[in-house]
Amino acid sequence: MKIIDTIGRALRFDEPDGRFELLETERGEPSFFHGENPGPTPRTTDRRTVPGSLKESRRRLEGAFFGETNTDLIRRDFRFCGSVNALCVFLNGMADGKEISDFILKRAMEHVPPPKGRDMAAYAVQEVFSLQEAEKTDSWAQVEAAILEGRTAVLLEGVREAVLLDTRGYAGRSVGTAQNESTVIGPSEAFHENLRISITLLRRIVRRADFVCEFRDIGSRNNVKLALCYLDGVCNETLLLEVKRRLSRVQTDVLLSAGTLGQRIEDRPWSPAPQTLLTERPDRAAAAVMAGKVAILVEGSPQALILPVTLSGLLLTPEDSYLRRPAGSILRFVRLFGAAVSVLMPAYFLALAYHHQGLLSSDILSTVVSSRKLVFLPMGVEMIFLLLVFQLVREAGVRVPGVVGQTVGIIGGLILGQAAVSANFVSTVALIIVALTGLGNFVIPNYDLQIAVACYRVALCLLAIAGGLLGLSCGIMAALILLADQKSFGVPFLAPYAPKTVARETLFFRGAVRGQRRPHDDMNGEAGL
Repeated sequence: MKIIDTIGRALRFDEPDGRFELLETERGEPSFFHGENPGPTPRTTDRRTVPGSLKESRRRLEGAFFGETNTDLIRRDFRFCGSVNALCVFLNGMADGKEISDFILKRAMEHVPPPKGRDMAAYAVQEVFSLQEAEKTDSWAQVEAAILEGRTAVLLEGVREAVLLDTRGYAGRSVGTAQNESTVIGPSEAFHENLRISITLLRRIVRRADFVCEFRDIGSRNNVKLALCYLDGVCNETLLLEVKRRLSRVQTDVLLSAGTLGQRIEDRPWSPAPQTLLTERPDRAAAAVMAGKVAILVEGSPQALILPVTLSGLLLTPEDSYLRRPAGSILRFVRLFGAAVSVLMPAYFLALAYHHQGLLSSDILSTVVSSRKLVFLPMGVEMIFLLLVFQLVREAGVRVPGVVGQTVGIIGGLILGQAAVSANFVSTVALIIVALTGLGNFVIPNYDLQIAVACYRVALCLLAIAGGLLGLSCGIMAALILLADQKSFGVPFLAPYAPKTVARETLFFRGAVRGQRRPHDDMNGEAGL
């Protein structure tokens, strides 16, 4: 017993798990990790107010935007209502010049004397500028941030408030189709780099009054804008507080996409398995939001970050819900079978070939031996080498643009495979196994999960070479233990199976659409998209 107690203390089995865990009964502020500072990293806050002098405002703007060398900063002097000196400031290319001319300058230059004693900023917003989004502020930091977003700032002489007008009109592409998540049945629209367009695509599907899009600025100086999308009253309150807490701790200037943001707020950076879901399809993001999850949209990124996520959620596709129940169940079974083949087949073959030849029939054994008669590479090195070559051909096909990439993937694989067999560099049996493994890898719908499966596949091959079926079994158990211990924002990665929850739909067979009134959540079974 002393030995068991010593091992337990060494592995810290007697210590409670201090990680954040999401429970359906939790309310209020989530507990923080042990030894971690819960507060955000302090950042410098500009507390200056808008000066009443146009000369001082111009000096501040030229200092902040390097006005002497930065020709994109446009400063237009005019007389507001023919009597008050005013300054219109915007960034060329970020703002729509036609809107500025028609709805700001032309309206403001009309010789209509403003009422005496009236708040000039409020008068400009309510009766002069005819734009749908207009507000006044006394914060100088908000003025600079608005100009960087493409809005126009109007400053008036003697008024300690600025008028911010939405004139964003920078160039962008039209709404396109999903490239990495193509579908046979269902919508084909994809998210856009423009944050407002992406939110509109979501609102076209989630037509509910409790659908909240909360805008936040993230980063230290770059101030990237993102939208936190959720259903108020459906999304778990504790989950929402935890997401906001982690977002408040992100202090970096290098935040270029939703994928970068997901890496900064996940639990385990070194885990191969993904802990967030990146999707470019609005219908999938809408289904996740209606199931109580949180979707994060980042300005400039044409993907949505969905959290939390589970293994079963990563293995599902929209076609599972769009097709009828028998077809959807068959597709799920084929996908799971392909994923299992992709992970286990190379390691299982190596285990039998190295340590358990007696389990192979004489015909199969003679075929393997004859195919390797002139091959000089050891079987384990040959298999791992082919797996790496497969990843090399795949990456080359992805990086080369257009139809040329498909040609590189197909022709390059055929030429390399045929040349390697003809040169007795690899055997035909190993080539067939790697080809089946690649096909099984392609049926996995999530790209991050495909990369994680490739890592687990190589590790299992090494264990199979070292210990046969025993080493393979130990590797599978170790992988399952790591996945069972992993959490995505408090939700176990293997839910609803480990731990077992009240699952109303299994992973292998799609549930019935008839009679379903609300989507399932992660704690009570996966369903939907």
